[in-house]
Amino acid sequence: MAMEITGVEHLWIPLPDGRRLAARMWRPAAEGRYPAILEYLPYRKRDGTAPRDATTHPVFAAEGYVCLRVDIAGTGDSEGLFDDEYSEQELSDGEAVLAWLAAQACCDGNIGMIGISWGGFNGLQLAARQPEALKAVVSVASTVDRYADDIHFMGGCLLSDNANWASQMFAYQTRPLDPELRPDWREAWVERIETLPFMAADWLRHDRRDDFWKRGSICEDWSAITAPVLAITGWADAYVNAPPALAAYLQVPAKALIGPWEHRYAHISKLEGHDFHGEVLRWFDRWLKGADSGAEALPDYRTYMQEHFNPTKENKPRQGRWIAETAWPSPNVREVVHHLGQQGRLQAAPDEGEAVVSNPATVGAAGGYFCAGMRIDNELPGDQAGDDALSACFDTAPLDIPLELLGRARLRLAFSVDKPVAQVMARLCDVAPNGVSQRISYRGRNLCHDESHERAEALVPGKRYEVEFALNECAHHLRAGHKLRLALSTSYWPIVWPSPEPVALTLHLEGCALILPERSLAEEVEAQAPSAARDYPTYQAEVTRAPSGTSNTYEEADGTQVLETFDDYGAAIDPVHGMEVGSHVAMRYAVHPDDPASATFTSQWRFTFARGDWQVQVDTDNEMRGDREEFHLWRKVVATEGAEQTEVCVKEWSESLPRDCL
Repeated sequence: MAMEITGVEHLWIPLPDGRRLAARMWRPAAEGRYPAILEYLPYRKRDGTAPRDATTHPVFAAEGYVCLRVDIAGTGDSEGLFDDEYSEQELSDGEAVLAWLAAQACCDGNIGMIGISWGGFNGLQLAARQPEALKAVVSVASTVDRYADDIHFMGGCLLSDNANWASQMFAYQTRPLDPELRPDWREAWVERIETLPFMAADWLRHDRRDDFWKRGSICEDWSAITAPVLAITGWADAYVNAPPALAAYLQVPAKALIGPWEHRYAHISKLEGHDFHGEVLRWFDRWLKGADSGAEALPDYRTYMQEHFNPTKENKPRQGRWIAETAWPSPNVREVVHHLGQQGRLQAAPDEGEAVVSNPATVGAAGGYFCAGMRIDNELPGDQAGDDALSACFDTAPLDIPLELLGRARLRLAFSVDKPVAQVMARLCDVAPNGVSQRISYRGRNLCHDESHERAEALVPGKRYEVEFALNECAHHLRAGHKLRLALSTSYWPIVWPSPEPVALTLHLEGCALILPERSLAEEVEAQAPSAARDYPTYQAEVTRAPSGTSNTYEEADGTQVLETFDDYGAAIDPVHGMEVGSHVAMRYAVHPDDPASATFTSQWRFTFARGDWQVQVDTDNEMRGDREEFHLWRKVVATEGAEQTEVCVKEWSESLPRDCL
């Protein structure tokens, strides 16, 4: 039976150096000592994540947990200054928070961490530091390798979301503090703005896998994590590679769960809600309470095996079924080699000859938003047929029997190029008999990089090279009559920033192969799929402007292809402290098909805040563009106060950086 709960809407957590972090607590009303759940984020517990927090922490508290939601230093109402993602300050502060929480009279000293994305990252990173009180982690949509599998680079290629995410964090970090909690709000607000790192430039400066990215990448030492980990994500999310890797390589109990979801907790997925609460409680009941919850007996890997569903960019339910693998890696998955042949065939035997990959910079228009779940809608990959027509495609014959893929396909290429900087984008697609092509997996590779991504050098035109790399994780069932397609291109805009010049990539077919993780077994084990989402509380805010979103693609007079999106996240009045918060963002991606160096990204964010006579507006503008030698980044903030919009702070930043084999 659920317990009565109580809580503290705002409290201060003292740090050893005298700074204080802002937090909110939910806990059982009955006196006693309980295990605790910590969520530690930079997204503002008093407005940013308050609606989502209301759907999770009260549920966990009613099941006998003390729940603490903490704002990272320099964010929300916390004191101090923000310095970067997953910095030493953030992680050492996190250790102090864990120690403080473990010492509270309501806590029995056993703490679990939960989080999606940022909170999923720092949960793993704090676990690797082995703080005494941290006994278990639920990590959602996270990574084990900050260079290879985050929002900055992919296979050594620059993701446009390096600039996009930086623009979003810029907008987030320029929001004001709450005058009700911080009498020094104006001075602290201006100081935050003035000292904000130029993250888009800082991250781009580290375009190789150097110590900057190795710090916090738990794949550097799997043995460092001694707390059991439940790793969760969804196939519509960008972060699909971590859960199977954690299940395979951690030396402590670790389970992987991948559903059909986008970048959201599963119970609030727009695609199909599932019982996220039950999964979390089973895990923490075992490792924090010592209960026989069944967590240890779960299959190593539970996942939603997708099938073809006529993809569109709009949110709609997936098609497929739940499966489970008792052990991961699984003896039910074997690698099968398919060779790239002439006339665009995927075949059993090697072939001779050459095939050329050369395409306009606009390939990728059907790729969707890199990290689906962060916009209102119109963000999923659609029918790939248009992009396929501009790519070099290699198809199987129509399948006589179904084919199931589970794991990471690998691509082996022997190639030469005609330019010193080049990349290749590989997509696996399920092509229905009617020609509709659904993306199964994809990944890019900067061909200037060696295997470690720690070094890069310009390619010698005409020289033969070889490379092998893994695509992203997948779980997909191809029906009989469908074809499996490998589509290769030299660009994938707007997900990946294009190379500086059009490239002709020549494949030497005798050295080219696709290695597929093909799954077959005599009998399925029980999938133990998560149940449908249970009822959960919601935040009863007064909506003053409803959310909405649009997406528009068009061609300018000179042939430049433009994607413009507008996401109005609406406005609402908080039911606890009465602040009205509203926000929207407009983004624009543009490139000329014949000139990849023309690629440009711009965004404009606006946040508004009001309570009584107090009003604040923050406008942030961002641009990234390039030429054949450099990238050029610019940003600006205009922060105003009052109905007359009196300027409080106006500041611009700009920086140019060499492309450096990008």
